[in-house]
Amino acid sequence: MTTPQSKFSIPELPANYKWRVVAMLWFCGFFNYADRQAIFSVFPLLEKEMHLDKLQLGLLGSSFALVYGICAPFAGNIVDRIRRKTAVLGGLWTWSLICMTTATATNFRQLLFFRAAEGLGETFYFPASMSLISDYHGKRTRSRAMGTHQTSVYIGTIAGGFFGGLISQFYGWRSSFIVFGGMGMLLGFVLTRLLVEPERGAADFEDFHVREHHKHRMSVTEFLKVIWTTPTVLLCMGAFMLDNFVGMVLLSWMPAFLYEKFHLSLAMSGLTATIFIQLASMAGSPLGGWLADVLRRRFPGGRIAVQMIGLLGAAPFVVWCGQTLSVTSLVVALTCWGLFKGLYDANIFASVLDVIRPEARGTAVGFMNMIGWLVGAGTAPVAIGYIAQRASLSFAISIASVALIAASLLLFVAIFFTVGRDVERLHRQLEQS
Repeated sequence: MTTPQSKFSIPELPANYKWRVVAMLWFCGFFNYADRQAIFSVFPLLEKEMHLDKLQLGLLGSSFALVYGICAPFAGNIVDRIRRKTAVLGGLWTWSLICMTTATATNFRQLLFFRAAEGLGETFYFPASMSLISDYHGKRTRSRAMGTHQTSVYIGTIAGGFFGGLISQFYGWRSSFIVFGGMGMLLGFVLTRLLVEPERGAADFEDFHVREHHKHRMSVTEFLKVIWTTPTVLLCMGAFMLDNFVGMVLLSWMPAFLYEKFHLSLAMSGLTATIFIQLASMAGSPLGGWLADVLRRRFPGGRIAVQMIGLLGAAPFVVWCGQTLSVTSLVVALTCWGLFKGLYDANIFASVLDVIRPEARGTAVGFMNMIGWLVGAGTAPVAIGYIAQRASLSFAISIASVALIAASLLLFVAIFFTVGRDVERLHRQLEQS
């Protein structure tokens, strides 16, 4: 798409450039998740080398999530005030460098520090990338674009889990951090010349046939007022928090669950814990994006309806994962869980951006990440570790399914009671701009 009258002197762009942007950001998303996932596959090595208990291992997962969540709204607000390209590349270089530096850790405190610091580096990426994609893709293709980008999360998680375990199995746990971090640094230099900053709100104002609009930098106070008066956002954030809790249970504890219960190797534990659910999610996410774009054209809550189906469908398979007695049965459960998870994931941000003005979208994604990671993912590793020490890891994983049921109820309320009014109000605001 050609972006009009941008202050960044944007050249004429090919008609399919909006999909090239998705492809470029896909690789950033890949390393965003590969770097954070690699550590979970080496938990057994860290436990042995540094004499860590399960609570300390849980804290390694939580430290990343807590810092990521605390800094997310501030990162989002910064993203709304600077070039998204700068935020994407700056974040990529920062977290990749910290990932490499993690290899120098010699004790638990240093490892905890580097994990927390990586959370700070990565917190800029999703507010910037989602805001940038939303300015290349309007309501007709937004879910498909974000759903396609979401597949990078799944492949990155698989790569971090498997190759992190494989490299560590042969060359030690430090090597995996050097490899992933170094490749991320190289990617940043490649994208410096290829990624083009779009006009803020270009896709939305194109939908409403508006040629120009007033550029307003929304303060945090103004944004909080918008959030408080837009109940759809609050409901979607609550659902994201609960879903992220369950997702972090999978990422942080499933490799250890397979290693302890089924006596798989480090590499196979990391691979089995990630590949089936993530590949199934790769199928579910584009499907969820396509279905959401179709339903969104029919009624305002179309994207959220797809999310609710995903949450309700995933819940029983979370229970199955925790209670299964064979690897084959576990693979079936992980695959089914992943398919429904993809339906939800494709629309995490697209649903919220349907009711948020363009100039506040980075902040909105940042606030979502704060709630999802600080409260949801930030508590999951420690909470599950605590329950596992007093009951069992099988029970702890199964009980997490309750969070998905609660999340689906929040989305039900949004579909039938709030999203129609919130979408209509945004339309009026855009038309008056």
